[in-house]
Amino acid sequence: MGFVSTILGFCGFGVGISLGLVIGYYLFIYFQPCDVKDPVIRPLVERDAKSLQQILSEIPLWIKCPDYDRVDWLNKFLEYMWPYLDKAICRTAKNIATPIIAEQIPKYKIDSVEFETLTLGSLPPTFQGMKVYVTDEKELIMEPSLKWAGNPNVTVAVKAFGLKATVQVVDLQVFAAPRITLKPLVPSFPCFAKILVSLMEKPHVDFGLKLLGADLMSIPGLYRFVQETIKDQVANMYLWPKTLEVQILDPSKAMKKPVGILHVKILRAMKLRKKDLMGGADPYVKVKLTESKLPSKKTTVKHKNLNPEWDEEFNMVVKDPETQTLELSVYDWEQIGKHDKMGMNVVPLKDLTPDESKTMTLDLLKNMDSNDTQNDKDRGQIMVELTYKPFKEDELPKEFEESDAAQKVPEGTPPGGGVLMITVHEAQDVEGKHHTNPYVRIIFKGEERKTKQVKKNRDPRWDEDFTFVLEEPPVNDRLHLEVVSTSMRIGLLHPKEVLGYIDISLSDVVNNKRINEKYHLIDSKNGRLQVELQWRTAS
Repeated sequence: MGFVSTILGFCGFGVGISLGLVIGYYLFIYFQPCDVKDPVIRPLVERDAKSLQQILSEIPLWIKCPDYDRVDWLNKFLEYMWPYLDKAICRTAKNIATPIIAEQIPKYKIDSVEFETLTLGSLPPTFQGMKVYVTDEKELIMEPSLKWAGNPNVTVAVKAFGLKATVQVVDLQVFAAPRITLKPLVPSFPCFAKILVSLMEKPHVDFGLKLLGADLMSIPGLYRFVQETIKDQVANMYLWPKTLEVQILDPSKAMKKPVGILHVKILRAMKLRKKDLMGGADPYVKVKLTESKLPSKKTTVKHKNLNPEWDEEFNMVVKDPETQTLELSVYDWEQIGKHDKMGMNVVPLKDLTPDESKTMTLDLLKNMDSNDTQNDKDRGQIMVELTYKPFKEDELPKEFEESDAAQKVPEGTPPGGGVLMITVHEAQDVEGKHHTNPYVRIIFKGEERKTKQVKKNRDPRWDEDFTFVLEEPPVNDRLHLEVVSTSMRIGLLHPKEVLGYIDISLSDVVNNKRINEKYHLIDSKNGRLQVELQWRTAS
């Protein structure tokens, strides 16, 4: 019976399996749903960024977002340079971390903490795209999308109480969206004074942590706790608007903005040499500061006088008293032809004591070459009174690029007076009918200044500064600026044409202390001119 039962059991199992397969196949074939619709096929361009991200999780940002640019060249650069950057970064990090660790370990009764292995691995970070912002300020803002799935090997040996433990960091992943701001932009290499870094969102950080060969991240709950703690700590320190600031240059030195005023009083000249055929001369004095783009200031002409007296005063803006020099040149005025130079001399500003008037009698020389024997000839003398008035330390802004408040001019400026600073930054979409070689003319209170000329450029950039010392606030005055193009060819046909102009009411500058705007040029189709104005008061 036992044998027969076994045979029947096997037969029943085989029959049951066969019957079940037949019934299942019948149900699958004859009971398929009849209301199944074909899937809707839509082109990718009709999907939004979120849908694309679900379909293609690794799609680069420059495809999803048109305001992100491709930076394949940067990724290729990192790929080639990574072996060298790895060594340089690790060496720098080790040099920075070693003294910090040595200072902190006595607090925790630890004997030593040393790096046994420190390498960032063979896989460099990649940039998925980069967004660049254009502003009217002197700054450059970049927002790269950074992803790094690296294979670093950081092994730290900790010794305490006679025991040694090794901690190893492996398989690091970092996804971040930083904002990098270079500001202010300055005309000194590397052309920016500070780097400001902030995060636009919480970073994703993932890594493996081994202690004595065991993976600590496999402990239930520890992985999530460590990851969220790192995110929160980094976000608390660097999530925008908080920033990490790295000082590169001293902004005040890099920009060489005004630091004081030099009061120059031309008193008189004595025993000048005769220049005219009738035995006289028509002298006047030119006054100029070196390292300044401003034109020379001139006294009036004293006709037929070898011992002229002027008693004329000038105010000159000083940017670097350690290197700048005052040049005094006496000329003989001629109605026709070139004015003859009668003599010159210089006064280094570093020889002047701040806030103290100094009267000096200088011998006139042919030039400043000490080996020139012609300087031994008697050419007369000039007497001047000089006073250097530096800006007060407590009146200077702490953060140069963030200084929207008015900076003070020194004592001695006429009551209610001040300094009007004009910075001509750039023009856009300016075009002449016959030529486009633009420069800017500045006309204020009958005085004219000019920027340098840029050849064949519809979007010229100047970044030139001009300064006017005024007796009173220019509340009712207007500033006239015009973009002019002159032909580079010799000829009288179309030698000059105005590409557009603006008139700016200075009352807004006096009230707001500083404005930085792009103005649409009058008589220009699309032209714009960016001008920055500052008013520094005496009170």
